[in-house]
Amino acid sequence: MIMTNITTRNGFLLLGFSDDRELQILYALLFLVLYLVALTGNFIIITITTLDQHLQSPMYYFLKQLSLLDLSFISVTVPQAIDNSLMDDNYVSYGQCILQVFFFTSLAWTEVAILTVMSYDRYTAICFPLHYEVIMDPRNCRWAVIAVWVSGGISGILYTSAIFSITFCRVKIIHQFFCDVPQLLKLSCSNDYLGVIGVAAFMSVVALACFVSIAFSYVHIFSTVLRIPSAEGRSKVFSTCLPHLFVVSFFLSTGICAYLKPTTDSPSAFDFMVSIFYTVIPPTLNPIIYSLRNEAMKAALRNLLLEKKFSGKNTLLSCC
Repeated sequence: MIMTNITTRNGFLLLGFSDDRELQILYALLFLVLYLVALTGNFIIITITTLDQHLQSPMYYFLKQLSLLDLSFISVTVPQAIDNSLMDDNYVSYGQCILQVFFFTSLAWTEVAILTVMSYDRYTAICFPLHYEVIMDPRNCRWAVIAVWVSGGISGILYTSAIFSITFCRVKIIHQFFCDVPQLLKLSCSNDYLGVIGVAAFMSVVALACFVSIAFSYVHIFSTVLRIPSAEGRSKVFSTCLPHLFVVSFFLSTGICAYLKPTTDSPSAFDFMVSIFYTVIPPTLNPIIYSLRNEAMKAALRNLLLEKKFSGKNTLLSCC
C-alpha cells in the first residue's frame, strides 16, 4: 500500500523511527518536549540579551544571533516530524521538501559561520584586549552578522538548486524523519548528482577553512590564558571559552559523521541518533550551556524575573 501511494504522488515518504503506532506517539512527545525546551531556552537568551543593558557587548550580540538561529534551525525539522508522527502520515510534498532542504542547509551553514565569528570575537578579546573595542565595534559586528546570514542563504540556494535539478529514479522513500540531503542523493540516477558533489566539495573546503580558523583561534586563546598568573582570571576565561568550544566540536563532528558516512537502504538506530545529535540536540543544549556557565547571564535572568515579580505586585496593589 505504501509503495503504491508514493508512486502515484509527487512527494516523498519519510520513514521515521518506527512503524509502531505507540512508538510514533512516544517519539512525537519526546520531540515535543525537546522542542519546547529549545524554544524556551533560546527565547530567554534573546530576551535578556536584548533588554539587559549589561549584556550589550559583541559576545552577547553574537550569542543572541546564535539563539535566533537555533530557534529557526530546530523549527525546520522537528514540528514536521511531530505532525507526521501524531497524524500517522509521513508523506511530504515536493514543495515542502524543497523548502526544508533550503532552510536546513542555509541555517546549518549559518551556524558554522556564526560559531566561527564567535571564536574570532573571543580570540580578539583575550589576545588583543587593548584593540578589542576598535576591532569589534558595533558597525563591524553588524556587518559580520549580515555576512553570516547572507552566506547561509547563498549556500542554501546552491544546495537546493543542485539537489532538485537531479532526476529521482528510485521510489521516493527517505529513511529519515526529514528531507535529508544524503538520503535524497541515494534516490538519484547514476551520474545526476555530480552537481551536488561539486557544491558539497566547495562548501566542505569553506567549512574546513572555518574549522582551521576556529582551531587557530583556540590555540592562541589557550596559550594566552595559560600565561595569566591569576587562577581566578584563568577560570573566568575558560568558563567563557570552553562552552563555545564544546558547541563547535559537537555540532561539526556529528554533522561531518552524518554527511560523510555512506548511506544504506536500511539505516540503523545509530544513524537516526547521529541525525538527532546535529539537528535537535545543539539548539536544545546551547541555551543551557551558555546560561548555566555564565554568571552575567544568570544575574541578568534573576534581575528580569525580579523585575517582573515586583511589577506584578505593584499592578496588584494599584488594582486593590
